[in-house]
Amino acid sequence: MMTDVLVLHGATDAPTVDVYESGAVNATIVDNISYPAFAGYLELPTANYSLQVRTADNSTIVAAYSAPLAALNLGGTALTVLASGFLNPAVNSNGPAFGLWVALPSGGALVELPSASIPTARLQVIHNSSDLAASTVDVWVNNALLLDDFDFRTASPFVDAQAGVDLTVGIALPNSTQASDAIYQQNFNLADGETYIVVANGIVSAAGYNPIQPFNLYAFGGARETATSGAANTDLLVFHGATDAPVVDVAETALLGGATIVDDLAYGEFDGYLEVPTADYSLQVQDAQGNELVNYLAPLSLLSLDGAALTVLASGFLSPAQNSNGPAFGLWVALAAGGALVELPLITGVSEADAFAGSALWPTPVSDVLNVDVAVKNAQNVQLRVVDVTGRVVMTVGNNAFENGTTRLQVPVQQLAPAQYALQLIANNGVKSMPFHVVR
Repeated sequence: MMTDVLVLHGATDAPTVDVYESGAVNATIVDNISYPAFAGYLELPTANYSLQVRTADNSTIVAAYSAPLAALNLGGTALTVLASGFLNPAVNSNGPAFGLWVALPSGGALVELPSASIPTARLQVIHNSSDLAASTVDVWVNNALLLDDFDFRTASPFVDAQAGVDLTVGIALPNSTQASDAIYQQNFNLADGETYIVVANGIVSAAGYNPIQPFNLYAFGGARETATSGAANTDLLVFHGATDAPVVDVAETALLGGATIVDDLAYGEFDGYLEVPTADYSLQVQDAQGNELVNYLAPLSLLSLDGAALTVLASGFLSPAQNSNGPAFGLWVALAAGGALVELPLITGVSEADAFAGSALWPTPVSDVLNVDVAVKNAQNVQLRVVDVTGRVVMTVGNNAFENGTTRLQVPVQQLAPAQYALQLIANNGVKSMPFHVVR
């Protein structure tokens, strides 16, 4: 069964448009129709269609409609579909709003096609280009300014972007006035209902950097705005964005005994999501041969990041002197809410073991009270937490100010179930994890 459809552009303030069918045909079925032209008959199988009115360059969906030809038993008929009303009633005497209306062969009142949702995707953009020439940029999507004066080590929040259309993302220098001012452009076509993270990374300068990794936009589909692995977990997406850093591993040394959690990650690559209990971790960045490069504290529990989804980016230069004295290497975190990236604290000058050298606990096994000697070299605040073998925080002892030297505490553990645990000592210059066993 077929239905013949004649199309008329009858909206006086609407531009030249295309009509795209997104449900069955997935193609443009009316191309470049302008007021007041007819498009001629479409001979269509009698089915239920999804119509999108798009700008002639196929970059923007103006409106979407359902055309339920089969549901309305319109097989064997010939119809006229009219674009009717005003896109902007306010400047047209508050006349009727734009819509698609159908004239039947039998005449009578026109039938309005029901409006449908315009397909969208979710999108976050992260500026991680360490090139000083791109320290602040404008971000254009097609002909619209998405982000104005977007700073290095800043993330946008997740926003809705049209899906299923060709998007040209342009990066321009500050104070740009039009999309054609872009110094770099890349095309995307986002999937309906998908969530993306796009990282701006690399070098735009022709000299002054070694190596020159060309500027690019790195996209990750399947991004998350919250943890999908549980409210007590944090989901971590890792991206290697340091242009002069080698292929790296990341090991966790506070809770997991040096286990590798990121393996052989090269520049420009995402590692996918790590789903970890929300705890306070110590991350050791290593080269591919296992040699230690640098250590960082990742205090997910201390920062109350339960249920969050984060992007951790290697950022900056291992050798700033070879890269125009640009920003130094570090691990930085983008939050789903956007804003300035959060720097993970660097563990410098002392190793994990030396940060609290002389600290100890006893007895172990223990059944009721754990004695703890906390040794620090300078007066500072130290966070004490008890974690189980999965890294989940099961007890917060407190955030205490300690004077230089050794302070003895007593920690009651009667409420803990018999199992293996660790007491964490956390400060700005290091973390120490001391295991103990509760018995009854």
